[in-house]
Formats: sequence, structure tokens, C-alpha cells
Amino acid sequence: MPEAPHVTYVPVHHQTTLASDYFQSYSVVGLLALVGVLFVAVAFGAGRLLRPVVPTPEKLLTYECGVDPVGEGWAHTQVRYYVYAFLYVIFAVDSIFLFPWATVFAAPGYGATTLVEMFIFLGFLAVGLLYAWKKGVLAWA
Repeated sequence: MPEAPHVTYVPVHHQTTLASDYFQSYSVVGLLALVGVLFVAVAFGAGRLLRPVVPTPEKLLTYECGVDPVGEGWAHTQVRYYVYAFLYVIFAVDSIFLFPWATVFAAPGYGATTLVEMFIFLGFLAVGLLYAWKKGVLAWA
């Protein structure tokens, strides 16, 4: 009868994460945030202590683009400028999402799923753009 092969068992050490290790990583982030806040506070405090304070009537006037203000402070502004800016921000933020999608799309095993998800995402954008076009927001008059 043949002899059974010799099997050696190698113990597997499971790495356990202790709560102290977990919170230690967050303490580094908290310390960095504290240093950042202190840096800004010291900079503003030094600026306040070192700047000259000489209030004059000219310094207390409202100043805009080198012209003294005349009339009321309220002015009518076309809302379409804000709508164009809002649409730009929406599409700029959405285009940022296209770069990680392209990276994941190139990874093996994610092609079809990511492609469907991105077409759903682009469909929502197209519906929003179609809605803005139908409302006449994109017509420059």
C-alpha cells in the first residue's frame, strides 16, 4: 500500500484591527485639521495686530470698480445669466464623473455594467437638457 503524502499545515495569522489602531489613524487626521485651523487663526491674528487701523470717511465708502456708487444699491439682473451658469456647473461636474467611469470601464469584467450605468447617467443629463430647451432657457433673446 502506498504511503500517504506528508501534509504540513501552516498556521494562518488573522490580522485583527484593534479600536486603538482604528482611532489612531483618525487622530492623525484630527491633528492635521487642528494644525490647519491654528495656522489660519495665527495668520489672521497676526494680520489684525500688524495692520494699521486708520478709519477715514473715504475708507468707509462703498467702492466698486473705481467708481463711487450712485443711486440705489439694488439693480435688476437677467436671471438667464444665472441659468446659463447653473447649466454650465451641472455639465462641468457631470463631465468630471466621466473620467473615473472611463477608468473603471477599461478594467476587465466591468465593461457591460459600467456602460449601461453611464448611459443611464447620460440619459438623465439628456432629459435635463431637453427640459431646459423645452422651457426656452437655452434661447438667447
